[in-house]
Amino acid sequence: GKPIAVGGSLGRNEATARGTVFTLLQASKVLNLPLEGAKVVIQGFGNAGSIACQLVCAEGATVVAVSDSSGGIHNPQGLDPSTLNSWKAEHGTVVGYPGADDVSNEELLTLPCDILIPAALENQINARVAEKIQAKVVAEAANGPTTPDADDVLYDRGIFLIPDILCNAGGVTVSYFEWVQDMQSFFWTESRINESLKEIMDRAFEAVYQMSELHEVHMRTAAYMLAVSRVAEATTLRGLYP
Repeated sequence: GKPIAVGGSLGRNEATARGTVFTLLQASKVLNLPLEGAKVVIQGFGNAGSIACQLVCAEGATVVAVSDSSGGIHNPQGLDPSTLNSWKAEHGTVVGYPGADDVSNEELLTLPCDILIPAALENQINARVAEKIQAKVVAEAANGPTTPDADDVLYDRGIFLIPDILCNAGGVTVSYFEWVQDMQSFFWTESRINESLKEIMDRAFEAVYQMSELHEVHMRTAAYMLAVSRVAEATTLRGLYP
């Protein structure tokens, strides 16, 4: 998104993480796994990861481990997002945060937790790592963090995956909101943006979840099936040219 001064949108900076948390809230309902009291591990502490840390804690979850490009830290009693952000800003890394143990990347991904949020690089969860993941839910805030063979492992093990095409769509959705506002030369409040984002994310999650249940496929396949069916319907109705 653009800076606010040249037509950017309020809420864009937080949108990827906020959309991720909206999908987690929906998943918590269908899985009967409330965010309040849930233990969360976050791989990556950049824009999406650090803001997701704040937002899940605001919902009552406990973040027990995070990582950045320098390494990971773990405290089973929980990490405080505000002091963690301050430490990262001062030291340039989460490593060394007081009261936390250092962990490797693979150790972090396979720690005991309820929710794992990969918010870093692609191809972080391969089949070997997927066999050792202890989370009940994997929410892909990053693009492509899970390999195709790991998808099948997670599905076979009963681990609920919220795929990147759905989970991290908050960012591009609010970028669309930015375009709409610019076209109108009328700018919305941040509360309206967040409410509209929640409505879209909730509706998308429900549609993908219903497709997954109907065809007994994992959520990524269901998301692709839904996307292809919508494009096919639009193409059939209006032809190849707008």
